Amino acid sequence: MTKTAKTATLCVQGGWKPKNGEPRVLPIYQSTTFKYDNTEEMADLFDLKKEGYFYTRLQNPTNDAVAAKIAALEGGVGAVLTSSGQAANFYALFNICEAGDHFVTSNEIYGGTYNLFGVTLKKLGIECTFVSQEASEEEISKAFRPNTKALFGETISNPGGQILDIEKFARIAHKHGVPLIVDNTFPTPVNCRPFEWGADIVTHSTTKYMDGHATQVGGCVVDSGNFEWDEKFPGLTTPDESYHGLTYTKAFGKMAYTTKLVAQLMRDLGSIPAPQNSFLLNLGLETLHLRMPRHCENAQRVAEFLQSDPRVAWVHYSGLPSDKNYALAQKYMPHGTCGVIAFGVKGDRQTAVRFMDALQLIAIVTHVADARTCVLHPASHTHRQLSDEQLREAGVAPDLIRLSVGIEDVEDILADIRQALDKI
Repeated sequence: MTKTAKTATLCVQGGWKPKNGEPRVLPIYQSTTFKYDNTEEMADLFDLKKEGYFYTRLQNPTNDAVAAKIAALEGGVGAVLTSSGQAANFYALFNICEAGDHFVTSNEIYGGTYNLFGVTLKKLGIECTFVSQEASEEEISKAFRPNTKALFGETISNPGGQILDIEKFARIAHKHGVPLIVDNTFPTPVNCRPFEWGADIVTHSTTKYMDGHATQVGGCVVDSGNFEWDEKFPGLTTPDESYHGLTYTKAFGKMAYTTKLVAQLMRDLGSIPAPQNSFLLNLGLETLHLRMPRHCENAQRVAEFLQSDPRVAWVHYSGLPSDKNYALAQKYMPHGTCGVIAFGVKGDRQTAVRFMDALQLIAIVTHVADARTCVLHPASHTHRQLSDEQLREAGVAPDLIRLSVGIEDVEDILADIRQALDKI
């Protein structure tokens, strides 16, 4: 695979290059362990002196091939697959943060991530400050502290559909000497590559568009290799006593971040995907470049219909010229954003519930971003653990309906929405 291979080619053939007589399709290495002829070979693997496979909790050929494909799609130097998108965000931060550290994050993020950052990480001694991503650079900078280790945001927020000004966030992060971590789940690298705009680490819930068929749960952390780790990050720049005093930045250069994530965090915490799940993810990735344009085309039609219907109170979709995020979407994702629309129907929360219960083709599921059109009421479902104030801070109105437009015939999708609106 050449370094100049285009996105479509990487989707189909990236990560796995079979040798003569090997399987054309990436095989499932469904084995926990790998055999060696002598003790010294195994010892060198444990000491990180050689590359190879000895236990799937650390590395597996199927997992690594898919990670390599995603790294190539994002333009990164390396990637690590995790057992879920939540695990990916946790590992991305925990790889550089420890008890007593702090990070800054946009408040326009997925409800589960909001709880992970604001509640669970706090129990581990890692604090965060939530900021409005629409605030000025000066205002966001006020949230930084001497012990701040990262800035975090979502390329397209879930469920509000707000577009992150990646360049602005990158400037702020780098001004304070920390990396920008961006969750790129919704646009995928087909529509946006955050590294090209200054981001340093990218995460994904591969459960969503990358899989595209709701068959596996997974995540991924990708390193750009561009951030210069210094003494502010002792876990990377000082000796790791659990590996005989090895220093990751000295031993592995641009691969320091991903190597530490695997060798230290996966070793101790073990949130790996099963090889079978990675195999399914790879099948989804092979058609990602075909599915994303269809998702965007269908969502554009649906958003325009909702905007014109008098029974709909409001619509947030950055493909609409009237949307406040339209300019940012055109800058960062000129070929399309994703298939997720946020809107509200006129009435109260119960009106939204009646609309959703009347849908027939469109299913109510705790999922988003796959081939089938689905719908969710975040205030009642994914974000129900948040207070009304926290909901507002996260950009989730009580009447917000998250509609994930699939790749079915758009006329059928529109017909189902019409008949449901007729019943409210």
